[in-house]
Amino acid sequence: MPRIVVTHAVKDLALWVSKHAERVTAFGPFGSDLTDHVNADGSRTVAVTVNVHDMVGLQKMLQEPKVAALKAAHGVIEPLTMFITKS
Repeated sequence: MPRIVVTHAVKDLALWVSKHAERVTAFGPFGSDLTDHVNADGSRTVAVTVNVHDMVGLQKMLQEPKVAALKAAHGVIEPLTMFITKS
């Protein structure tokens, strides 16, 4: 199962951190062990890591209008950069 890392900036760090449970729910059908990370330098750059068991489903979900609304509610600033583990 690949692990992905998604990085992006946010408008309000405290708001983004407070929305963790919503991210777990959104990613839950496609992966597990979602972890939020904040930049050690205190900037508004964040990362999410998740073990993905359905990459096709995840990629489709990320294109849905409801996810755009969720990103806006979490203060996500585009672009998102996705990294994937390779063995």
